[in-house]
Amino acid sequence: MDQRRLILFLIFSFALVMLWDSWLEYSRPQPAVVASQPAGADGASSVPAPTPGSALSAPVPGEQSAAMPASVPRMVVRTDLMVVQIAAQGGDIVRMELPAHKSNEDRTRNFVLFDDGGRHLYAAQSGLIGEGLPNHKTLFALPADEVVLPEGQDSVTVRLEAPEQNGVQVTKLMTFHRGNYLVDVSYEIRNGSEQPLDAHAYFQFTRDGQPAEGVDVYGVNTFTGPAFYTDAERFQKVQFEEITEGKAKFAKQAADGWVAMVQHYFVGAWLPQAGVEREFFARRVGNDLFSAGVILPVTQVAAGQQGKVDVRLYAGPQDQDKLEGIAPGLDLVVDYGFLTVIAAPLFWVLSWFHSLTGNWGWAIILVTVAIKLVFFPLSAASYKSMAKMRVLGPRLQRLKEVYGDDKAKMQQEMMNLYRTEKINPLGGCLPILVQIPVFIALYWVLLGSVEMRHAPWLGWIQDLSSKDPYFILPIIMGVSMLVQMKLNPTPPDPMQAKIMMALPIVFTFMFLWFPSGLVLYWVVNNILSIAQQWQITRMIEGAKPGSKAA
Repeated sequence: MDQRRLILFLIFSFALVMLWDSWLEYSRPQPAVVASQPAGADGASSVPAPTPGSALSAPVPGEQSAAMPASVPRMVVRTDLMVVQIAAQGGDIVRMELPAHKSNEDRTRNFVLFDDGGRHLYAAQSGLIGEGLPNHKTLFALPADEVVLPEGQDSVTVRLEAPEQNGVQVTKLMTFHRGNYLVDVSYEIRNGSEQPLDAHAYFQFTRDGQPAEGVDVYGVNTFTGPAFYTDAERFQKVQFEEITEGKAKFAKQAADGWVAMVQHYFVGAWLPQAGVEREFFARRVGNDLFSAGVILPVTQVAAGQQGKVDVRLYAGPQDQDKLEGIAPGLDLVVDYGFLTVIAAPLFWVLSWFHSLTGNWGWAIILVTVAIKLVFFPLSAASYKSMAKMRVLGPRLQRLKEVYGDDKAKMQQEMMNLYRTEKINPLGGCLPILVQIPVFIALYWVLLGSVEMRHAPWLGWIQDLSSKDPYFILPIIMGVSMLVQMKLNPTPPDPMQAKIMMALPIVFTFMFLWFPSGLVLYWVVNNILSIAQQWQITRMIEGAKPGSKAA
């Protein structure tokens, strides 16, 4: 049996198993929430206080499991990058559209991040903790029905007034910026009472446990849920199921870090200033409803004085070239899995080529060429080995005919022939070994990079993160694999030869639902390999026009 062909088959099989396992992991639906936690009188679950012994000892008010009533007034804020709806109740951001990003289902409609029940329940909430202080259930006075960022102005601030309580007046301010997905959220506290005021502020995301918009090609559901970051504990993702079961593990207290709600391609993150002691929390607050956030202390406000607490909110795409500059570790929300060490540099190279071409499709092609050039010496040696094996084909067939009934003797003679001709029967496997990790890393880059979302190449390919709508690229890929098989030496074993010839069909079927950008990479790689292999085979066969007798 041709051992090289057997190893090659096993390598392909291993690659298929890895990709299939990854696909299953990401396509597995989120577990259903078990409604076993007791609820309060208003339909909200009982909310535990923060960690015992913490300086931040006041509980965050509980949530209701229903969407915000339509009777609650709202205002709209429009910037060049956001269309935001702010509810009078709590001054919550209950809906946010991102005009620069379109919905997968309807490209004429904006992508919706925060949602008030159209597809999800997902809101950015905040409030103060203390007797008589406003929280996310308090009704604020809205300044207008609609505010639009004026032309030539870099930012616009919305001021929401809470009812005065015991001489304390609180104003919630939200500042939106041009060309930016950051929102500055702050509270101004005017203490008109005769007593000093101690308070805490909380900033949280409340979301249902349903998966976010996935990639329409696969029907996959990538990670959706809370994530926490501190310098000490680094990046920690939390599953909704873990919160329900009380098994969520994340940093509870720190003097730095942030909390985020991560979903495919997009993220919302509360980003407190460093150096302020904070407490993180995640809890189930209703039937299939969860809150994750951070509690911050407010500097004591003396009688007759004013105080302020502020936090930045990022709500937008996971743009990798911008996230790291916004907050330490924020770029980690783009998760490439165990091949990040390859995927991250690969994306950097892709981005560089994109800056030259202005098109992600051509960038993928140039990256493929660059990878081919880097591994040219290795590939050349492998193709030479394969070409020599092709020349030896008749002699190997002769050995099979002579020693067909003595497998051990045939294997021995084949090894002697390989040594005599200085051929490594496994040498042809090296290009495949090199391509597998690059291939899988590129898979995660295309799956996880918002830059690829709805990115066109040319003609019928209008979304490199999506499947080829007409399956043209997968068919070309299958044909190119078939041509490669024809250039390779035919395995002596008929059954093995049939298996190898079936691989192009198997791969074509599998690639039908892969991102068109990934199939483009494989097609270009195959074409370059065919050209290189054909040239080397022609040179080797030209140097050995006749076959030696066995």
